[in-house]
Amino acid sequence: MSSQDLSTLISRAERVLAQLEAWLPPAPPPIDWDCTAFRWRNNGSRGWLEGVQNVATIRTDDLHHIERQKSIIERNTRHFLDGKPANNVLMTGARGTGKSSLVKAMLAKFADQGLRLIEVDKSDLADLGTIIDLISSRPEHFIIFSDDLSFEEGEAGYKALKSVLDGSVASPGDNVLIYATSNRRHLMPEYMKENLGVSTSADGEIHPGEAVEEKVSLSERFGLWLSFHPFKQDDYLDIVYYWLGALGCPAEHIESSRMEALQWALERGSRSGRVARQFARDWTARHV
Repeated sequence: MSSQDLSTLISRAERVLAQLEAWLPPAPPPIDWDCTAFRWRNNGSRGWLEGVQNVATIRTDDLHHIERQKSIIERNTRHFLDGKPANNVLMTGARGTGKSSLVKAMLAKFADQGLRLIEVDKSDLADLGTIIDLISSRPEHFIIFSDDLSFEEGEAGYKALKSVLDGSVASPGDNVLIYATSNRRHLMPEYMKENLGVSTSADGEIHPGEAVEEKVSLSERFGLWLSFHPFKQDDYLDIVYYWLGALGCPAEHIESSRMEALQWALERGSRSGRVARQFARDWTARHV
């Protein structure tokens, strides 16, 4: 083969490779292990851990009227970091009462002790095995966090989460816990027909009781259940006053905010910590 033929062959090969690279997904970026929080990203064919540069921080002292829940999850997280036995946690209950904020507060409190947070969307839970493989040899301790968790029939993430929690032949390791929040205790919808002792339809389940057991079994694999309840009016107002003070609102304006704070909650149909903080931002912006 002459040098000219070889040059032509190399040139054609380079063009083919260039066309092929245009169809291939880009390589995932390197993981920035200096970050304290990560998001799991997935482009359909591969996933990667993306470091969060601006972490939304909240302190445990900012969360009021959930003292029992705070003490339990803080104790569990401290045991986790100390190498003691610790449980996966499922937080359920009323919206806006501090479930996800409590997880973020654990990161703010224990990040300097090696705690890291990985946020995983429900749609990406099927990648849990891959995520655990990536972090299994790391010296840090990781909480895999899934917010507002619930499943419908046939979703792939349900089986993956169930296996990782308790059931897989492979252990997730001593440096991984799963914290999840949900407005639904059993994470999957349950139907009245499933409670019937006998199914009369042609395509019905022969053992409907076992179908119910299957749906309840996922939440039972979380070692700790924490329930969050709607706040009483006085609790809601107390949270409003706290955030008004934290945002620099003068005392005289804090005292005069009561009626509008109650109207704000009434319009939204919820007396929650989230609604209280939203009102405090609006009131402070108008009066400071």
